[in-house]
Amino acid sequence: MNVTTYAPGRAELLGNHTDYNEGLVLSLAISFGTTISADVNDSEEINLYARTFERHWSGRLDHLAPQKRESWANYILGVVAQLQKRGVSVGGFDAEITSTIPVGAGLSSSAALEIAAALTVQKLYPYKLSRLDIARVGQAAEHTYAGVKCGLLDQISVALSKKNHATYIDCRTFAIDHLPLDADVEFVIAHSGVKHALTAGEYNERRESCEAAARLLGVRALRDVTVSDLAAARAKLPERAYRRAAHVVGENDRVARAKEFLTAGKMAEFGALMFESHESSIHHFENSCEELDFLVAEAKKSPACLGARLSGGGFGGATINLVRRKDVEQFCASLSAAYEQQYGKKALILKTEACAGAV
Repeated sequence: MNVTTYAPGRAELLGNHTDYNEGLVLSLAISFGTTISADVNDSEEINLYARTFERHWSGRLDHLAPQKRESWANYILGVVAQLQKRGVSVGGFDAEITSTIPVGAGLSSSAALEIAAALTVQKLYPYKLSRLDIARVGQAAEHTYAGVKCGLLDQISVALSKKNHATYIDCRTFAIDHLPLDADVEFVIAHSGVKHALTAGEYNERRESCEAAARLLGVRALRDVTVSDLAAARAKLPERAYRRAAHVVGENDRVARAKEFLTAGKMAEFGALMFESHESSIHHFENSCEELDFLVAEAKKSPACLGARLSGGGFGGATINLVRRKDVEQFCASLSAAYEQQYGKKALILKTEACAGAV
């Protein structure tokens, strides 16, 4: 019984590092993704082959543990372990994985692999879990097997996005809404080529700083703090904690405004919030880098670009650009040429629609 599962990557439109602060996020699924082809076998073993990297991993279902050498397998093994923990009876299977998502670009190649793995197991060994609970399985796998304390933004975006819509997520209630996107705009992703590796500890430090700021402010999470609240309480916070909080609180405010703009079709106003977000990443959250800043600055020079910012965890990876559809080709060529002239290497420029979630 051979099955095939596809899960897209995701790009974060607004709401940077707000998910684990119980905040608000806007995202979309992109035109690049991960495919798993799999079949059951008559053993108690999992056999994995990552065709994109020509890497293999095999092991027994009753001896699952995080892998150091074949770390890519952790995103699948962690999912299987979490499903077992939830009482799902998983048997042996063979799986081949291919992906078109650039690794390290901040486009959630990990979440795509997790959701694809969970749906593959569901097709091979049927179980009943909602898409939101499947997203939680992926999140728990990343916590336990990859060591990244991620929120649910990535997994929800991969599992639950809708074609031609932005995905709005309230990360406290997990209410999800789909907001229509103007047909006259397109998204361009510019991958800097700078390695994006959240497992290096930067992500976890930012999360700890945000949680410390919330404790000092006497709230459950930074979601409970408004821009004016934070300004009034600035003296209570050490400088670094204040700056981390300022980013997250500002992002929640920007997402709330962005929802209104998208509903009203005001794409230029929405794009301005993207530029604001990137400035906050530079000055408050310090999760940008020189190459990302250059890409955003160049994009801002173009009349075709309504907004640009880093997308995802940061510390490298990619930017996302909101571009007038009629000018996309010219914008891509111009941005690519500028980056190559500045750094002597090409940026990977990808055009994407807002796509549907995993199938």
